[in-house]
Amino acid sequence: MNETDDNKNNEKSAKESGSSRPIIPVSAKEALRPERVQQPQSAVRSKKSRSQVVIFLNFVMTTIVFITIAIGGVAYYALSEYSEPGPAEVNKNFLVRPGASVGDIANALERNNIVSDSRIFQYVSRVYLKGRTLKAGEYEIKAHASMREVADVIASGKSILYSVTIPEGLTTKQIFERLAADDMLDGSLPSELPPEGSLRPETYKFTRGTTRAEIVAQMSRAQSDLVDDIWSKREEGLPIQTKEEFVTLASIVEKETGKADERSRVAAVFLNRLNKGMRLQSDPTIIYGLFGGDGKPADRPIYQSDLKKETPYNTYVINGLPPTPIANPGRASLEAVANPSHTNDLYFVADGTGGHVFSDNLDDHNANVKRWRKIRAEQEAAGETQEGQ
Repeated sequence: MNETDDNKNNEKSAKESGSSRPIIPVSAKEALRPERVQQPQSAVRSKKSRSQVVIFLNFVMTTIVFITIAIGGVAYYALSEYSEPGPAEVNKNFLVRPGASVGDIANALERNNIVSDSRIFQYVSRVYLKGRTLKAGEYEIKAHASMREVADVIASGKSILYSVTIPEGLTTKQIFERLAADDMLDGSLPSELPPEGSLRPETYKFTRGTTRAEIVAQMSRAQSDLVDDIWSKREEGLPIQTKEEFVTLASIVEKETGKADERSRVAAVFLNRLNKGMRLQSDPTIIYGLFGGDGKPADRPIYQSDLKKETPYNTYVINGLPPTPIANPGRASLEAVANPSHTNDLYFVADGTGGHVFSDNLDDHNANVKRWRKIRAEQEAAGETQEGQ
């Protein structure tokens, strides 16, 4: 069979198969190569769509990983800085005012060169403190304290305490003068003086920012509670009827002696006098009648004429107790009046050693007074002075 016959046969086969494509001669190698099947157009579009979704998801995942690494790095840096030694070269006192927020405190710490970064202190502290709060007060921050240590100190509430001591026997006006002179206290004093005898002499501890009015209120409550407690435990049969009289007599005892072992005996003298209807004849009441809450000037003696000056407080002139206390008595004097010594003493006078000598009759008392005047004259001659009671 020749080539012409082969072509005719091919044309005939093509017609029989119903194909209208032209017959293109191919080599044997090409004839054996698998024929590529063209995908439908819809399948191509679907594949492209899936490819775009994969690309987007890869982008999202990459972004998340990058952000996670960045956050981790920032967190690691912040936590490291939070525990690193701080910039303060020396110990510093730091005041946290009432109502200050964590942000306010953080900014103030950075301004005072106690922490290096207020933002790190603020945000890490919120997590680190785990519900604890930063408390108002004044705190001592050690040199080079870390932010973590600073937060612990302020959250502890163990702030620096100051104190003001009010001795027994001061008048209310003198107490106010002491409080006004204390630079660690804030604010003004009450416009009106509390009643004489209503403030408890004591040492009061306070934090910076405490007001003078708060201390006065605390002293008033403390004295009221103390008086109520001791009055409820008083000995029966005392010639005093009210708590006001009780405090008044205690204030006289307070001014008469500073020796603890004498107070109950001095109290007994005055109570014995009240029982007998005798005048108390107490020099401190003369002084209060003359000078009031200001107190006697140090260089002003008591003159004989002062004994006769008629004031509501002069117990050489009036009968019984003065109308109000003459000072603020402490616990010891209140307890001495509530539970006095059981003696018959009616008189006492200074003995030249800081104490007193007691007697139950006028003759012995006059002898003791004579002895005291001799001692005082000798002291004055030697350049020493001691004021007699």
